[in-house]
Amino acid sequence: MSPQTLQAGVLIALGVVLVIIAAWLLMRANRTTRVVGTDTSSKDVLDEGAARAARNQALIDAPVATTKDSAVPAAPAPAAPTPVPASTPTSTAPDDLRRIKGVGPKLAALLNEQGITSFAQIAAWDTADIEQVDALLGRFAGRITRDQWTEQAKLLSARDEAGFAAKFGSAG
Repeated sequence: MSPQTLQAGVLIALGVVLVIIAAWLLMRANRTTRVVGTDTSSKDVLDEGAARAARNQALIDAPVATTKDSAVPAAPAPAAPTPVPASTPTSTAPDDLRRIKGVGPKLAALLNEQGITSFAQIAAWDTADIEQVDALLGRFAGRITRDQWTEQAKLLSARDEAGFAAKFGSAG
């Protein structure tokens, strides 16, 4: 092996080692978590005043599941939310609320659980009704106003497909 080849091989190996060290230092410097102290017994995350996650509250408040053979009685059911006002009587067949832009299967099921089954009900909502329903939407809060559900529902309840398509696109 010639001395020039040996020297080039050593330089390449040295360069690879330097690149690996530089990459390791860069990744270490960009870490978002750092251990500040070693005494973890005196401090807990919940001691810092962190509130319970709202999405977990339903699980916390849910009654205990029991079987027929279970000797443990079920916990009392939490207070039911105030029913959403139905300004207009519901028809015999519920409307497909998923036709409203911004309402998917989960939101449609949530609305149906609250007794909201028709476009006419949504079209008749006032500001107080919107705030009341919005409070029940959890992580979907704000969609009613942002996606203009009441305006969409007015057109859909009037069966104005052309007007709906002109303003909101084709119905889903």
